[in-house]
Amino acid sequence: MSIDDHFVVATMMDDNPTEGRPAVLDAIVLDTRAIGFGMASEAKTGALLRALAASKPAGRILELGTGTGVGTAWLLAGMDANARLDSVDNDQAAQSIAQRHLGHDPRVTFHLADGAEFLERLPALAFDLVYADTWAGKFTDLDAALALVRVGGIYLVDDLLPQPNWPEGHAPKVAALVTALESRADFAAVKLAWASGLLILVRTHSHAS
Repeated sequence: MSIDDHFVVATMMDDNPTEGRPAVLDAIVLDTRAIGFGMASEAKTGALLRALAASKPAGRILELGTGTGVGTAWLLAGMDANARLDSVDNDQAAQSIAQRHLGHDPRVTFHLADGAEFLERLPALAFDLVYADTWAGKFTDLDAALALVRVGGIYLVDDLLPQPNWPEGHAPKVAALVTALESRADFAAVKLAWASGLLILVRTHSHAS
């Protein structure tokens, strides 16, 4: 392979997302910065969310941690007309930005609620994709979140590589989470040391063994 061929292949495999970037993101990011919110999903994670949502036609999707709606926008960009998204957060100031920019879309329902209490109200095996981007359903109430995933469905967590906003003593919690997820006999797991650090679970059967 020539140097030029190597350059062409490397350029084609540039993983900085440009295709399918939601047009509304610029406005959301501007409002996000205005309130000093520093926990929005990064663009590479967003591009993956779009692809995973697109893999679930007419799918039921759950986002744990709306934030300001960056991840929400990427999910909606991948969803078809018959898919439905529930997004929950307990931060009204942050979620109001998502509602302002995305609330007109009939495919999404925003819930201002405590994540743990919200998870308790949901029926088992109700979702095709669960994106856990907040404490509940990730570092707490993990079994409740995983119980929502249908066979063939996906559970995704991010921020597993060291982040500047991690609180003191957070690293052991991340290590324990990764171990817990990889040990699940009812899911197939893959870790991605990419973007903010991701782990994807796909449910293989409906009960842990």
